[in-house]
Amino acid sequence: MEISGIVSAVVIGLVIGVLGRLAVPGRQHIGVLWTIVVGIVAALLGSAVAAGFGVAHTKGPDWIEWFIQIALAAVGIAALDRARTRR
Repeated sequence: MEISGIVSAVVIGLVIGVLGRLAVPGRQHIGVLWTIVVGIVAALLGSAVAAGFGVAHTKGPDWIEWFIQIALAAVGIAALDRARTRR
């Protein structure tokens, strides 16, 4: 993976993490770095899931892939928030 791929993964992860965080109702007790990490993981997993379903490469914007990534980020943020508030 080249440096441009890493930078784009971080930027896309940031966007996906923020959108996932907005999708979760209420206040989350996790920091910005955890949001970025969850977003990056959700972006990578979402791309793999979309490729598995055959919807990763469509004509025009890949809305289904974005939806999957944001949904995974929302689930990850909710799970991380719940795990951190139990402590």
